[in-house]
Amino acid sequence: MRYAETGFNLEVDLTRGNIERVRTDPAWTELYLGGQGTAGRLLWDRVGPEVHPFDPENLLIFSSGLLHSTPVPGANRTTVDTFSPQTNLYSHSLFGGFFGPELKHAGYDKIILRGKAPDLVYLWIHNDKVELRDATHLAGMGALATADRIREELEQPEAQVAAIGLAGENRVFMATIEHANSSASRGVGVIIGDKRLKAIVVRGTKDVNIARPAELFGISSPMYRAIYENEFCGDTMAHEDDEEFHVNNFAWGNARKRNLGFWNKEREERWKAITESVRLRWTGCYNCPKDCHQAIRLPGKQTYFQKCYSKLTYAMAAYEEIDFNYEILALTQEYGLDGFSTPQVLAFAIELYEAGILTDEDLPGFPSSGGERFFYLVEKLVNREGVGDALANGVYHAARQIGKGAEEFDHNSMKKFEQVPLKLKMINYPYFLMYATGEKMNITQIEGSYPQVPIADKEERQRFVDRWDAAPERFKKWFLEWEPRTHPSVEAAVNICDWNETMHYIDDAIGTCAFLSSFRGQFGGRPPYHIYNLPQFISHATGLDMDPDKLWKVGHRNRNLIRAINIRRGLRRADEKPPEDHWKIRDPEMEKRLLDEYYKFKGWTMDGVPRAKTLRELELGFVAEDFLERGILTEGDDSAPEQASAGE
Repeated sequence: MRYAETGFNLEVDLTRGNIERVRTDPAWTELYLGGQGTAGRLLWDRVGPEVHPFDPENLLIFSSGLLHSTPVPGANRTTVDTFSPQTNLYSHSLFGGFFGPELKHAGYDKIILRGKAPDLVYLWIHNDKVELRDATHLAGMGALATADRIREELEQPEAQVAAIGLAGENRVFMATIEHANSSASRGVGVIIGDKRLKAIVVRGTKDVNIARPAELFGISSPMYRAIYENEFCGDTMAHEDDEEFHVNNFAWGNARKRNLGFWNKEREERWKAITESVRLRWTGCYNCPKDCHQAIRLPGKQTYFQKCYSKLTYAMAAYEEIDFNYEILALTQEYGLDGFSTPQVLAFAIELYEAGILTDEDLPGFPSSGGERFFYLVEKLVNREGVGDALANGVYHAARQIGKGAEEFDHNSMKKFEQVPLKLKMINYPYFLMYATGEKMNITQIEGSYPQVPIADKEERQRFVDRWDAAPERFKKWFLEWEPRTHPSVEAAVNICDWNETMHYIDDAIGTCAFLSSFRGQFGGRPPYHIYNLPQFISHATGLDMDPDKLWKVGHRNRNLIRAINIRRGLRRADEKPPEDHWKIRDPEMEKRLLDEYYKFKGWTMDGVPRAKTLRELELGFVAEDFLERGILTEGDDSAPEQASAGE
């Protein structure tokens, strides 16, 4: 009997319309746990580097987490993994809500999509009944409206739906997959649209087997209350009205500009009043006591959900007030557009127009006000009309398609993808490494276990460390030594980067929300889940013998596997450069040293390739053999240093 997982994946060939229920290998669970981990192995095995993201052979994989549908609170993050046409590299996205647990209750751990449907379809999963249905009548319909229509047609009000809007249908690179109060972005919506799949609809009523149910419930029940009472976990930013930090440190427009002094108490009160006037309710995700999302309703608009950090992204990009942000979100979420990348693309187009690179011929009837311009450009982009066809490919590609100096306005892309638009003064050592070497496209999927800044007061710093149960001992020492306006040591920076990313790889395998674990440790130092208590939850749920060191190794294994996927597709050290003006003050010599030391620590070559010895020690010998056969590595290239364990 399989515990915590169902032991079956759903394989869907959209070209042939073939659907199979496939038994999975339990050995993979021990190696990778599930979620992103086992999805990475599938992509390695079945999608070679010669496959273009728009080829039918590319896979799109929806994965429930290992702990989904168990009593473990906050285990609800579905992973979506594929290859992005924007980067030609691995693309990883997450969304919360209820989809992953529902999929598990239907009897499946993953949905593996390949091929392309001849016309628009949706996938209907109801326990053992699985079928592809015609969706041509849903063409052009908004993502949330599509979910409502399908539930009505099926007479299944409790079905969970993940759907795309017009952006996905038209293969806009920043298209999202929308589900309830959450969405999957960063390169996955364009692939489901390319496969001509409008939506996936799931209804599951099956039980999930637990290895030690009494023991698991015994630690899950108090954890539910602990999460509820913990002020440092959940998406606390969603409830905050003071946005001074973001408006002072995020770039406005697409340029590297800040709008210092914009925030004041009067504006805060006014924005709070606007928010309260349009909010229907606060909502949460499956089996979680936190309410991190707002249901928003504007007169005459489809109800939508404000999630993650989207409440200012459009307003800051257009130099408008928050009411503009609510208006444009009502449209862009129905179209299915990423709230981080899309504002940058729109602001980029306005900069090109003001610089004379785009003209009235390119943008006929272009409005004069910033807000109206954004609505105008959204229509061009989502319909791939005129210059919108280039903009739909993201800033990096659009700049090179438009030419005429547009490349100089590509301020904030890295590895051909838009980054969170921070503007900071001095380079931050751990963040340089996380930006440069991360495989997950967005810093929020990498940072979070270690605080961003030191605590000035030494007594307060000591109190922070005294209650920092999540931290291995070496991090407590480094934090106690870290003084304001100083850098962590190179050794500390390398370890901080490693810890941050490792915890995310663990969360993304078991399906726990990063706001309860890997992302929230930087704020308050008290995440409910961490390297020392997660093994107990995993062991009780699955029956696996798990401890902190074994879990740490799983995180490293998954991280190196994803790295290998990108290396096989051409990623090298030359690509690992944050945007030139991300920090005002740069230090090229230190940046080189940081990369050198990080690569050594990870057991990689100086070109960022995992060494054969490193791969074999992580039970990734099949990757080492592939690299040797392709000439990416040589047999003599096998030295690797020992890394610290979880407990050190």
